[in-house]
Amino acid sequence: MLRLGSAKPGSWASFWAILTLVGLATRAAQRADGGGESTGTSINHSQTLLQRLQELLRQGNASDVVLRVQAAGTDEVRVFHTHRLLLGLHSELFRELLSNQSELVLQEPRDCAAVFDKFIRYLYCGELTVLLAQAIPLHRLATKYGVASLQRGVADYMRAHLAGGAGPAVGWYHYAVSTGDEALRQSCLQFLAWNLSAVAASAEWGAVSPELLAQLLPRSDLVLQDELELFHALEAWLGRTRPSSAVAERALRAIRYPMIPPAQLFQLQARSAALARHGEAVADLLLQAYQFHAASPLHFAKFFDVNGSAFLPRNYLAPAWGAPWIINNPARDDRSTSFQTQLGPSGHDAGRRVTWNVLFSPRWLPVSLRPVYADTAGTALPAARPEDGRPRLVVTPASSGGDAAGVSFQKTVLVGARQHGRLLVRHAYSFHQSSEEAGDFLAQADLQRRNSEYLVENALHLHLIVKPVYHTLIRTPK
Repeated sequence: MLRLGSAKPGSWASFWAILTLVGLATRAAQRADGGGESTGTSINHSQTLLQRLQELLRQGNASDVVLRVQAAGTDEVRVFHTHRLLLGLHSELFRELLSNQSELVLQEPRDCAAVFDKFIRYLYCGELTVLLAQAIPLHRLATKYGVASLQRGVADYMRAHLAGGAGPAVGWYHYAVSTGDEALRQSCLQFLAWNLSAVAASAEWGAVSPELLAQLLPRSDLVLQDELELFHALEAWLGRTRPSSAVAERALRAIRYPMIPPAQLFQLQARSAALARHGEAVADLLLQAYQFHAASPLHFAKFFDVNGSAFLPRNYLAPAWGAPWIINNPARDDRSTSFQTQLGPSGHDAGRRVTWNVLFSPRWLPVSLRPVYADTAGTALPAARPEDGRPRLVVTPASSGGDAAGVSFQKTVLVGARQHGRLLVRHAYSFHQSSEEAGDFLAQADLQRRNSEYLVENALHLHLIVKPVYHTLIRTPK
């Protein structure tokens, strides 16, 4: 249910009964406030007002305007007996169209005509129920007729329901671009980045525009099994959409080939239709990837700048880069676990592992809030309450040898949420490169509430990711 601000009463004669009711309630409240009472008495008849407005719409009492809404390309016409005042209160366009006529014929796209009754109902009582498939047509109507409050409400609904499934996000992104809704565009882009595997496996992957693809491919926060999965998804997109050579080559150059092991690179060169067609455009990147895997990182860094994005892992779900962790009843006790990751993406480091220890605390208290006991005998300051704390996650290497020369580690924690039978990424927390924990981890989460958006069947679904970052230690003389 989407609830938005109710319409304000007007001053036309056909509404005197309703206005009188509101006026009586207002004057009664004013008399109570000015009567010397210590506390005022509120008289609220707003629900009665809403019911009467709905009755006006349903029965057409005192109607002075007829709207005939025709679905484009059909003979279907829906007739609405409405009231000039209420339409004009919300929409300047309606006010202008109805200034000297009492009947309008409106041509609307089929999807907009199908929800026009909801749109009109909102103008009368300020609320409506939205389904996913109705969001865009309702937003179009609100935009066309200048109903700003409904425009904002539907946009908020779309942002809040992005995690309801991978399907709408692509269409909603393109719609946000067409309408200039930057907040919605960014929300769609973030959802697509965190759930790219689900999106790439859906029917809407072929509907991704070259512009959207160009926004996604450079991002380091893409959540994927590995870089090879992204290459295969891109190849499938190229096969479906058949873009120009320039678009295809730009997209192929956004793949981080050093993140793909040499054996898989050989297979791609031998079997990939995309590389068979556009291989020359990425030949330099493939050569650089082989060099990266053949040399030690320290030696490679003498000749190449390894600080570029091509050498930075994305949020890979493969076991080499992290591990899932399901915490049942996370509001109860401290938990700990450990896992191993590959020291680095270079083939030179393929056999080297780093062990990580993880501590989760549901109610960690900062030092300033921890219990402090006074020195005087038998007295103590009040202890801090458990609810004053917040969840904390600490990730540390098992030994100091974890920081190999020229390598530092970025950590990311993904929080999953189940929507329509699928586990999707709902939140992501990144650590500062020099930190052992994310400062804002679950800062707004209510882990006590069973229906919390952070929990799946009363369990916290995490995926811990460690991304090794190489540094250029030695530079060649200029």
